[in-house]
Amino acid sequence: MKRHLIRAWIAIMALGLCAVAAAQNISIATGGTGGVYYPLGGGLAQVLSKYVPGMQATAEVTGGSVDNLKLVGTGKPYVGFSMADAAQDAIRGEDKFKSGKVPVRTLAVLYPNRMHLVTVEGRGINKLADLKGKHISTGSPGSATEVMAFRILEAAGMDKDKDVKRERLSVAESVNAIKDNKIDAFFWVGGLPTAAVTDLANTPGTKIKMIDHAETVPAMNKKYGNLYVEDTIPKSAYKGMDSDNKQATVMNILVANANMDDKTAYNIVKVLFEKRDEIIAVHKEAENFKLENQKAAATPVPFHPGAAKYFAEKGVKMN
Repeated sequence: MKRHLIRAWIAIMALGLCAVAAAQNISIATGGTGGVYYPLGGGLAQVLSKYVPGMQATAEVTGGSVDNLKLVGTGKPYVGFSMADAAQDAIRGEDKFKSGKVPVRTLAVLYPNRMHLVTVEGRGINKLADLKGKHISTGSPGSATEVMAFRILEAAGMDKDKDVKRERLSVAESVNAIKDNKIDAFFWVGGLPTAAVTDLANTPGTKIKMIDHAETVPAMNKKYGNLYVEDTIPKSAYKGMDSDNKQATVMNILVANANMDDKTAYNIVKVLFEKRDEIIAVHKEAENFKLENQKAAATPVPFHPGAAKYFAEKGVKMN
């Protein structure tokens, strides 16, 4: 009897070890808590944990796209949100990735990321050129906000190190700094609405101003490739806007390491699209997760084979 009990115990332990081995933990690299990546990452983590057998996904706060791409590059079980321009630099080993190319692959094209150039009444900033000599934030060091902000300043004929007094703050930190009169304006590239910007717009006694900068798009595309489009933040996006804001937009993509197995990539993409409504309930930018946007021309990074398999099953012509 004792021998049978021991055998049964060993069998139970073996089954438990198999279950542990089969469990799949994955981290979703997002961004700061005041942006859009973080709530979307939380929504994605919920649906992956709920609908992919054996998968436990968690959203991780990061500095943004650059940090996310570097985390994906470690080869550990990460997926990450990224702007297309930062991902292009990563796969080419350029700019913030000069230490080495990142073997990154696109899982899905997500939504348009709109560059916000934000100030408030009374700071003497009405146009892009008025930033000269001002104290501004160009985004946190690990973000693609910083990458794009530098490119906009460059396209406007300004030196990021000489023509402005520059801080490197997250969107939430930027909002607090502008409230405390520590900076005059800040760059932030994100979805609509961004919670931290909404907070600033709703602050009593504060009138938000969004500075037009769409005119920089042709120069940026000439130097960096056709990554940017002239776009609009509607005046309804944030309280106090007097008119639509003409700005530069870049696409967001969800990325993984090229070493991710095809089945895992397939399952992630399948849940992303087939349980989209549950993510929309977390943040409405998920409404832009559309099969028709999954085109090779929409991302500078090749699609992961597992993702491509799902899109092919759905009849998506990616080329």
